[in-house]
Amino acid sequence: MQVSSREAIYDLLKLEHLIDLVIPRGSSDLVRMIQQASKGIPVLGHSEGICHVYVDKDCDPEMAAKIVLDSKCDYPAACNAMETLLVHRSLLKTPVFDHIVDTLKQEKVSINAGPLLAKALRFGPREAKSMKVEYGGLECCVEAVDGVEDAIKHIHNFGSSHTDVIVTNNEDTAEKFLQSVDSACVFHNASSRFADGYRFGLGAEVGISTARIHSRGPVGVEGLLTTKWVLRGDGNSVGDFAEGGPNSYIHQYLPVEEDAGDSGSE
Repeated sequence: MQVSSREAIYDLLKLEHLIDLVIPRGSSDLVRMIQQASKGIPVLGHSEGICHVYVDKDCDPEMAAKIVLDSKCDYPAACNAMETLLVHRSLLKTPVFDHIVDTLKQEKVSINAGPLLAKALRFGPREAKSMKVEYGGLECCVEAVDGVEDAIKHIHNFGSSHTDVIVTNNEDTAEKFLQSVDSACVFHNASSRFADGYRFGLGAEVGISTARIHSRGPVGVEGLLTTKWVLRGDGNSVGDFAEGGPNSYIHQYLPVEEDAGDSGSE
C-alpha cells in the first residue's frame, strides 16, 4: 500500500497483528514520531546521530586532522558524521589545535564553541546554543575536555549512542574509551563515517539502531533474523534428564547442515 501522509502512518502502526517490525528511514522528527506512536510494534531505528570525535593529548596531529576532516566533511548530512569535536585541554592554543580548526575552516565548516572552549579562548568562535545538536551540514561544535574520563562523561551526557571516536596513540587511553563509551559504534583512530552496513560487510544496510536489543549499530538482513528452535525427539521427557535419570545433557556444538538450495558455489 502507498503511504503519503503521517495520518496514514498512525493507521499502519495499529496493525500489530500484521506487522512485526518498523524500520523508519527519514528525518529525525519522523523517526521520533514513529517511535512514540508505535505501541505494539517494535521500531528499529535512531532519531539522532550526534557523533563525537575526541582528540587526545597523545594523538598524531596529521592523523587527527585527517580523521576530523573526513568525519565531518565526507558527507555532512549523514547520521554518522561528526557533530561535536572534543579536544584535550592541553592542546588548546597549540599548532595541533590550530591545524585541526584551520582544516575545518578551509572546507567552510562553521564552528560553534562549547562553554569551556568559549571561556578558554577570549576571541574564539560564537558559543553553541546547545551541546546536543545534530547540525546535518557544514557546521559543528568544538569543546575542550580535561581528558578521556571527561570526554566519556560528555559523550554520555550529550551524545545519542550512535558513533563516537577517539584519536590517540596511547593504547591504554584508547582501550578505556572503547570499553567505557556506551554507543553502538566506538572507533579508535578511524573516521566516524565507517559506521555503515556496507563498510561493515553486512551487504545492504536496512537500518541503523541505537537500541540495546537485539540488533545494534548498522543492521543488515541477518540482523533482522530471530531464532526458531526445532526439537526432534523420541518420546523424551525432562524427567529422563533429571538427576539420577537415564539421560544427561551434553551441550555440545553440532555442525549446521546446509539447505540443498545453498550448496551451490558463488
